Amino acid sequence: MGAALFAGISVSDFPAALAWYEKLFGVPPTFFPNDIEAVWEIEENRYVYLELRPEHAGHALLTLFVDDLEGVVTGITGRGLEPAGRETYSNGVRKITYRDQDGNELSYGGGPA
Repeated sequence: MGAALFAGISVSDFPAALAWYEKLFGVPPTFFPNDIEAVWEIEENRYVYLELRPEHAGHALLTLFVDDLEGVVTGITGRGLEPAGRETYSNGVRKITYRDQDGNELSYGGGPA
């Protein structure tokens, strides 16, 4: 298909959210398109962005499926964030969920351990 993905997260406090997502992703944003948005390129042509939109904050649900789930979670924990939830499905697939200050959920998934 050749499509790029931009997954957006609305937040109510841009500076606080920016600091939190920098801890989550472990790097500063890839770029700032303007004063109220920050964009991280997660993989080639796959982006997650924050946008100051207080009236919509708290409703995002994103899951990133990664090869090394334990490594990602260990890195995030080392940067001071703890998961809000952990799930293992009947097929062994695992999901680790983080919630920002607004209640937006960004989860990391991984195959069976």
